[in-house]
Amino acid sequence: MLWNALLLALREIRRNLMRSALTILGIVIGVASVIIMVNLGSGATAQVSAQISSLGSNLLMVRTGQRLGFGQRSEAEPFDIDDAEAIAAEVGGVAAVAPIASQSMIAISGNRNWSTAVTGTDNNYIKVGNWNLEKGREFSDSEQRAGAAVCLLGATVREELFGNQNPLDEKIRLNKISCQVIGLLESKGQSVGGRDQDDLVVIPLRTFWRRVSGKQDVQMIYVSALDGVSTSKVQNSIERLMRERRRISPTEDDDFNVRDMREIADALTGTTQILTTLLGAVAAVSLLVGGIGIMNIMLVSVTERTREIGIRLAIGAMESEVLLQFLVEAVVLSSFGGVIGIGLAVATSFGLASLMNMPLVLNPGIMLLAFLFSAAVGVIFGYFPARKAARLDPIEALRYE
Repeated sequence: MLWNALLLALREIRRNLMRSALTILGIVIGVASVIIMVNLGSGATAQVSAQISSLGSNLLMVRTGQRLGFGQRSEAEPFDIDDAEAIAAEVGGVAAVAPIASQSMIAISGNRNWSTAVTGTDNNYIKVGNWNLEKGREFSDSEQRAGAAVCLLGATVREELFGNQNPLDEKIRLNKISCQVIGLLESKGQSVGGRDQDDLVVIPLRTFWRRVSGKQDVQMIYVSALDGVSTSKVQNSIERLMRERRRISPTEDDDFNVRDMREIADALTGTTQILTTLLGAVAAVSLLVGGIGIMNIMLVSVTERTREIGIRLAIGAMESEVLLQFLVEAVVLSSFGGVIGIGLAVATSFGLASLMNMPLVLNPGIMLLAFLFSAAVGVIFGYFPARKAARLDPIEALRYE
């Protein structure tokens, strides 16, 4: 009986092909919209997670001043190198500590120049910041102690100053300082805030003190926690130590702040997941619109086929068979819409991900759910027209013109 109902449904769909295509269009759009929104949301979440991870492994950033919101901080006394050494020596669970001082400068090579951030630090910066060397080497111990004029270039600075040429062992000028390029950093791309992470030049901290700033201040300290160690525990230990070293009384607020990148990552990914859910829910409304379209067309079909239904009932067809016939037709229409919608969603997701330069994350679970939901829409919205057809009076149906 089910097989016959399926064949009859396919015959009716072929007989009114244009009307059937327009009927399932709402289901196609609904299914495709839900899947596209979820796929793009998952891609955005993956991109945010990757960008946070590129900043460093289990990274904590210790800055001077209080956070005032919207990226602003109050002014406070800078750190010194002893603060960084105290964190490395006295805080448990720390893998590496990198003191940092930076300043915007003009990098010059030949007739090319580029405004960039010059960062003074040590080799721990490469480990803490999750950097990799594409070519060249790190600073030697003697270069760090002596404050030698050597530097590592980020990918953006390298491209702007040297193009496709190899800059290793070449010299660049940072304002009036001549530096030899000893290493090239692998590209990281943009950070979560849209900042170009590759737009930097790294020099030894003592070089920065002697030739750039003229003072031995540390503006920021990067701390990397050991794998498996709670970053919140390390953060609390750093805060206690810095309050002690900066002589802050129990009644005073901190004049520094410690940011846990894992907390920021959790907050950002949580936000993108909530937005993805909301967008998916909004897109799911179009599935309901498609279901109403199916119900409308099925009611029209029942009206058009009233005499056919009357003849079937008159020659002995049961109400359940008539009900099944129209219900199967509605489910077939919605299922076709679900399959086409999935195909359209995959193709569109691939194109949009490439256009928006984000990873494509296909979610098989949401595809299956969207298909099942489309089939359920066919059952729910097809039941009323099917019941109406099954309950027709055979005599009245045969007299229908």
